[in-house]
Parts: sequence; structure tokens; C-alpha cells
Amino acid sequence: MLNRRRFVQLLALGGVTTPWWRRLRADDDAVPQGVSIGEIELGEDVFGYVRRLRGEFDQTLYRQILGAANEFKEGDAIVGVAAADDDSRQHARLLLANTRLSDLAAHAPFEDDLYRWLASDVDGVAWDGVAEGTLGELKEFILTRPEDEIKAAAVGLPSDVIACLVKLMSNDELIAVGSKVFHALPGSQVGARGYLSARIQPNSPTDNVDDIRWQVLNGWAYAVGDALLGNNPVSSDPQSVAAIEATLQDLLATFGLQDVMPHCVLAHIDVQAEVERTYPSLTALWFQSIAGNDDANETFDISIEKMRNYAAERTGKYGLYFETGQGADFTNGHSHGCDMVLHEARKYGFARALTKVVAEAQREAGQAPAPWVHLNDVAGFIGPEVFRTREQLVRCCLEDIVMGKLHGLTLGLDVCSTLHMDVSLDDLDWCLDQIMPACPAYLMALPTKIDPMLGYLTTGYQDHVRLRERFGLKADDRMTAFFRQIGILDEAGRPTEHFGDPLWVYQHYLRRKGDTRVDDAIREEGRRQMSEVRARGVFLAEGHGRQVWELEPTLARDIRRIYDDSKASLWTELDAAFIAGVPDHRHVTTLSSNRGDYILHPQTGEQLSPDALEAIIDLRQRYAGEFDVQIVVSDGLNSLAISDPGHLEPFLNEVRATLVRDGFRPAPQHIVVTSGRVRAGYRIGELLFGGLTGQRALLHVIGERPGTGHHTFSVYITAPDGGVWGETDRVDHNITKVVSGIATTALDPVRGAAETVKVLKTIVSE
Repeated sequence: MLNRRRFVQLLALGGVTTPWWRRLRADDDAVPQGVSIGEIELGEDVFGYVRRLRGEFDQTLYRQILGAANEFKEGDAIVGVAAADDDSRQHARLLLANTRLSDLAAHAPFEDDLYRWLASDVDGVAWDGVAEGTLGELKEFILTRPEDEIKAAAVGLPSDVIACLVKLMSNDELIAVGSKVFHALPGSQVGARGYLSARIQPNSPTDNVDDIRWQVLNGWAYAVGDALLGNNPVSSDPQSVAAIEATLQDLLATFGLQDVMPHCVLAHIDVQAEVERTYPSLTALWFQSIAGNDDANETFDISIEKMRNYAAERTGKYGLYFETGQGADFTNGHSHGCDMVLHEARKYGFARALTKVVAEAQREAGQAPAPWVHLNDVAGFIGPEVFRTREQLVRCCLEDIVMGKLHGLTLGLDVCSTLHMDVSLDDLDWCLDQIMPACPAYLMALPTKIDPMLGYLTTGYQDHVRLRERFGLKADDRMTAFFRQIGILDEAGRPTEHFGDPLWVYQHYLRRKGDTRVDDAIREEGRRQMSEVRARGVFLAEGHGRQVWELEPTLARDIRRIYDDSKASLWTELDAAFIAGVPDHRHVTTLSSNRGDYILHPQTGEQLSPDALEAIIDLRQRYAGEFDVQIVVSDGLNSLAISDPGHLEPFLNEVRATLVRDGFRPAPQHIVVTSGRVRAGYRIGELLFGGLTGQRALLHVIGERPGTGHHTFSVYITAPDGGVWGETDRVDHNITKVVSGIATTALDPVRGAAETVKVLKTIVSE
């Protein structure tokens, strides 16, 4: 146990500044039982109820009522604002329905700079027209009035009001609103009535540009991909990002599609700006993840000022692309006691405000303002601490579609599931069928439902084919004309004999680049390249099953096999024999009681157990400040990535040798953490390095991304000085860089070690 002497040592060493017992797992407080809201009086509103119970306004109770009005989600329960039962939920909704919009706007659940900007950004005339009505009256207006009247009123609605509004709506009511309000991107049908667009997401575990190119050709072979070519890079190195940008740009330019849709590499916006400065005109659309409050945005290493400045630079055809998702704020420790819907609405308000900055920049540049700005809601990516069931995933998507449309945004969805959620491949089909009537602008699109790099479940190319057929939807007209031009679709828009043949699209690609070889030579070359892509673990679809929207049977079986492997990766634990074989190690644990606790309650894997705290302090005393690099190894969400032969041992050997050769002083012992998450590494760094002089690096090797078909681990690289390590919780993802996708079947562990030290050197030299 952690005795008093050890606790005093911790304080003296700068390892903690708050008592360790207050940093225990969330459910030791325990997970709150729920917010109970008793009987309400006739016509009573939120503020009357609060005053009746507390005698004055009470901010905590106010937040709880707002959260209790939501449909149940795990994330709200962890924050402590979920309703205890259906009666409490209904009472909260009645209170909200009776509340005037002006009163809601006058009482911020929490206030920061982002809130203040959003509050000042609404159209004052439109707001004055609705402000004295109640939320229930606004709901009736939105449900019964035509699209033009809704849009005219919506420009005056603050984000918090929009968040409260969707809480009152049933799924059917959300669908009714989503199906009558549309915001198409300028000069396109992306987001228009009757259309379903697609962002091709050509991810590669190694950022291999051939993997990326072939996935785009593959999507076009199924007449899919008209909104964006958007790659999630493994590396944030500007040269690597530039190579991917060039590959995507080349595809569009070769087919003459650069004015039809943009390309984008989803690195941090600072990196994209650096690439554009180095290689003018290489980038198109600029991406950034955004959050619903200042503190959470700081985690993404952005601020209002930074984003406004970047938005003011976007005077070309293509502007900004945002990604959001319910739960990101509270899982990064910044809930401010508020529910997930409210945070998500503020993200949309942030996007709306930045869209206006882009429009003004275009106007000042002498152009007619036509900002190409859109937002992708990544619903389900975080895990079961946010949603547990397919029904909750559907509810989230419907809420977000309506909130996005009422903010005037073109909003797409990544209807997805991580492998540790109880949402299967088949469940995703069910979810899509429930969501599509609400008319999102676009969905993700990959060769199959499994992303080969991120290792999660999302939307495959042939899912788009099925959904367009079932719901009578189309791709953008200009891209449909292109698909006809290259013979994928006939003049009636039906699949031809070349449908699902990426070699056919490749042949057209090379012909447009001037290749005069005979068709057989081109196809033979293409088959060889496709085989190489598949050997790297990247899926490519060819042909189809009995219906054109069904995967070819062999590929379908492979996807099921990989899905099953992902579950084994997720639930297998590091055994004692493997841990004993790690050279010169100290084994520590977190507060997770077992694997199930670790998966369902992520906070437990972020905090060290009392015994672990003692062990790390003992190491610190023995090290006496001599070493500047500590290697930590955790099982993470994929213990097989750590224990597979040829993974950890060659990585450790190479990384240690390279560190020494490059002048670093790695600590002799490896710290092995079972049930460890990334932030457990930060806690170790605080204890080891807090208050020491000079930069001190922590290399956290952790198993990740079950479901890619690989067993890959990542290395989280953090190297601030001892003063920063000494501030509790100061070190987080915003000052960490990552090398991902390390495996014998992806980024070879020896190469991964070299890349890790290369990244560390760039951090140290900054």
C-alpha cells in the first residue's frame, strides 16, 4: 500500500499535486446512479424548478437537468448528468419545453471564450424573432414549417439552444427535420436533396502511396467517391504528408476532376499549412478536428485565434474540413460537467463561425463568397465509454444530423464502431438503414467495412451501392457523368460489365497519362500492384456477390475472419511468461480490475495502482536523474501486437541501440504496464521526470487498432522538460507525437524503431 512516507515523497518530487485517491477510476466514486427529477408543477420551466428546489439558481442542478433530458448514453452517465429513469427524463424534457429561449441563452451551462464568440455570432434579427418563445414552441415551428422558414430562423439560434432542442425530439421527429433541411456545397450536389455522397478514405498502415492510389481507383470502380479524397496519415512528417497530397492531387488532375472535388490529408492543420508553404498549391481542403470548449481544443493544439487565422487564409475554391464526435470532450477530461450533446452543438457553432470567416476572406479577396466548408461527425469512434449499443449510435447520428443542419452546415457521417463496442458488422447495416432517412450529406467509403490503418468498422464502397439503390439516392451529377465516361455506369446510370473492376479504372488512368502499351500489359502490371497492396494488409474489393452491393464471397469471408481476430486481439491478456521474458523490466498495473473493466471504463487504465506508484518512485530514486529516456510497454487494446514473435524484441533492441548512438541516455529498465492506456505513460513520466532539469523523453510502446488485419503497435513520443513533467496532467496528447502501424506485416519493427528516434530528435531540437 501507499504509506504516508511514500505519499509525502510523491508530493516532494512533483509527481502529484492532488491526493492520489482523487485520481482513482471514475466508477469508484462510483459511476453516478443518475439524475432524479421529481414531479414538476404545471407550466414550470427549468429555472423555476431549480429555484423551487434550491432557493436560488444552481449551476450544477441546471447542468444535470439539461443532461437528463438526453436519451441515455454511457458518456453522460460517466459525467454524472444522465437521467436516473424514464420519468426523470420526461420531467427534464417538460421543464425544457416550458423554458423561454431568451432564458436559456442568458444562462450558459459553462462559459469560456468559445462560448462567448458563438453567442455573439448569431444573426440578431433572426434571434429577436424567436427569443421570447419557448423551446416547445420552437420545436413545433421546426417540425411544421417549410425549409426556407426554418433556415431563416436557424441563423439566429445559439448552439446551446439547438442542443436543447434536439433533446426534445424523438428519432422520428429528428428524421423529419433532417429530411427537409439541406445545405449543398457550392456548385455541387454534395448535401443536396436526393443525393448521397462519399468521402473515399484511402488509409494505409505505412502511408504507402500505392496503397492510397489503388483504394481511390477501387472506389471509382464502384461509382463511389464524389465528396472528398481524404487520407488519415500515419506520419505527420511534412514530407510524408506532401507525398500523399501529391498522390491524391495527381489522381484528380489526371482525370480532370480537381474542380469537382478536393483532396485532403488529415494531418494537423499546422502541418498542412507548412506543406502548402513549402509546396504552393499542393494542398486543397484543410482539415482539423475541433472540440466544444477551449480546454478540449487546447488538447488538439488549436485555439480560436489559430483557427480564425487559418480560416482567413482560405480564399481559394476549397476551404475547411472539420471532424467532431460526441464524447471527445469528456474523454479528454474536459466535460465541464455538461452532457455530450451540448459540447457537440458548440463544435457545430465553431464550424459555423469559421465558415463566416472563410466567406469574409473570399469577399475581401474580391470573390463572391462561396465557402466550401463541411463537417464530418465521427460517431462511434471512441468506444463503449461513450455508447454501448447500436441504438445509442443511431440516436447520436440523428441528433448530430439535425444539429448540423440547423447550424447551416453540410454534415457527413462516419457511422462507425470500434472493435470493443457491442456493434457488429451486421449491426452497422441496421444502423445505416435507420439513419439514412435523415439524409446526411455523405458517408465514409473504404473497400470494405474495416479500415486497414485505423482498425475500426465503417462504411464500405458497396454499402454506398446498396444505400443508393434502397433509398433512391445519387452521386454528384458531375461524378456520375465521369463514371459513365469511363464505362463504369451506362447511360441509364446502371452498372456495366466493368463495374467493380479497379483494373479497368487503372487502365483509363494510365491512358490519360499517355501510356500506349497494350491493354494486357497494363492489366498485368495492375494485377501485380494490387497483389503487393494486399500483401501489405490493405483490402481491395473486386467484383461482387449475387447483388452488386454484396462483397465477393471470398473477400466477405476474409473480413469475417479479421473481425473475429480483432476480438481475440482485444480480449487476450499478456501472460506472465511473456512479461517475465521482457529484458530488465519492472511490471506495474493500473486501476483496472480486469480486462472487462479496462475496456468499459478507460479511466481505470489511465491511472496507476498504489503499488505501481511506489514502484515508479523507487525507480526514480535509483535513477537519480541520470537518464533522459524511459521506455514503457503497455498491452493497450491489442496485447497480441506486443506479444507476437518478431515484434517487441527487435524493436527494443534497435531503439535502444539507436538512442545510444544518437547521444541519448535510455534508462536500463523497461516499465511493463498491464491494462495500460496512453495516459498511464504520462503519469509515469510525471513521477520519473517531474522537476528534473532538461528535456526528458518517454517512449510508450502500446498495442492498438485491433481489426486492421495486422497486430500493430504504436509508439507515443513525449519529451518536454522536467518542469512541464512536474505539473500534474499538463502532459497530454497535444505535446505528443506518434509512430503507428508497427508490425512485421506493416511498418517493420526495426524501421519503426528508427522512425521513433527520428521523431524524438525532431521534438528535442524544436
